Amino acid sequence: QVQVVESGGGLVQAGGSLRLSCVVSTRIFSMNSIAWYRQAPGKQRELVADITGSTGTTYGDSVKGRFTISRDNAKNTVYLQMNSLKPEDTAVYYCKNTEYWNLRDYWGQGTQVTVSS
Repeated sequence: QVQVVESGGGLVQAGGSLRLSCVVSTRIFSMNSIAWYRQAPGKQRELVADITGSTGTTYGDSVKGRFTISRDNAKNTVYLQMNSLKPEDTAVYYCKNTEYWNLRDYWGQGTQVTVSS
């Protein structure tokens, strides 16, 4: 049973930083693609960043230059470092794990990030 658990959300002032963590319980984590999405109230879920392997990364236009995705395969963990946070970054952030061998997706329960102005 694959499990995905996010943590690290909270309340922060504009201009501040947070680091989200996503721990995935799976057999061969290093070969999986991991993505962070977010969903604000009344809006569609959008891609924030994803990472394939150790160095293949993609970022949404709204977070480029401010957010960094990275992974520690020894800990089955992906991080999302969020700097220069803005009120419009307020959302529930979700982690998605895609199994390399069958391309099935597994989502976490989400973690709330609130940025005050």
